[in-house]
Amino acid sequence: MGLFDKLFKRNKEQEVAKETLDKGLEKTKESFFSKITKAVAGKSTVDAEVLDSVEDALIMADVGVATTIEIIKRIEDRVAKDKYLGTSELNRILQEEMANLLADAPSQEYQNFDLPAKKPYVILVVGVNGVGKTTTIGKLAYNFKRTGKDVLLGAADTFRAAAVNQLTIWSERVGVAIVKKEQGSDPASVAFDTVNSGVAKGSDVIIIDTAGRLHNKAHLMDELNKIKRVIQKVIPDAPHEVLLVLDGSTGQNALEQAKQFMQTTDVTSLAITKLDGTAKGGVVLAIAHQFKIPVKYVGVGEKMQDLQVFNKYEFVDSLFSLKN
Repeated sequence: MGLFDKLFKRNKEQEVAKETLDKGLEKTKESFFSKITKAVAGKSTVDAEVLDSVEDALIMADVGVATTIEIIKRIEDRVAKDKYLGTSELNRILQEEMANLLADAPSQEYQNFDLPAKKPYVILVVGVNGVGKTTTIGKLAYNFKRTGKDVLLGAADTFRAAAVNQLTIWSERVGVAIVKKEQGSDPASVAFDTVNSGVAKGSDVIIIDTAGRLHNKAHLMDELNKIKRVIQKVIPDAPHEVLLVLDGSTGQNALEQAKQFMQTTDVTSLAITKLDGTAKGGVVLAIAHQFKIPVKYVGVGEKMQDLQVFNKYEFVDSLFSLKN
């Protein structure tokens, strides 16, 4: 049983999701724990040498320098208060301080794939090409539909024909409607038509894909601002959410992408993908700690249900739930 298991009474579906999260974070936690195990070998107390090794393990898991320093400082404070703190307690302390750090970060708790009582609720999805943006949109559509929502997709990444084609395939796979135009069309016109259509048909949620180009930030900013303006002609307070998708397997590069996009547009939430198959899952801690924006979703597998709502306690618990 994990440290935080007592916080949750999971149903069968939630248990399956937790097992998927555990499996998706296996490479990160195995790499992390091998270093922690070496750090405490032959030690009875948490001393400077142990803390140095813990620091190295956190850095290697892509927790990031700033976040690692904060975690180590918190452990040092606890060691100073309790002179008899032993290495046998180190895992528990790490779990508690990681969770405390995430609790300190500005965040919003989400339960399942709930949506605010706005109809239609408009989500603008941004992110560079290759991070899993279109796949994330498809998985979001699946999960929203699964909860009984009427979903409409907008293929406003008209820069690449492949993006429109991929989103079309996802719309067919999930069984939701899509608004699209030919490659090279004005992205704002696609967004406008999508929102108009969503209002007319009474959609619960509208998800709009956008171009993933960062090589010309000024152009991207102009394009995103234009999309927002035309959407607001139909729904004045839209978009209700700007979701930035980041590839967790790129580690610190994901942090840099986040900085770039936050300079370009008003990001309100984050989705971190591809955490399965990488030892860099600690980047979620770094992103959640460093930015004043909540991590809302994490991707831990290829299946449509493997995009999960982020829960900081479940995440930290999975990092420490090694099988015997």
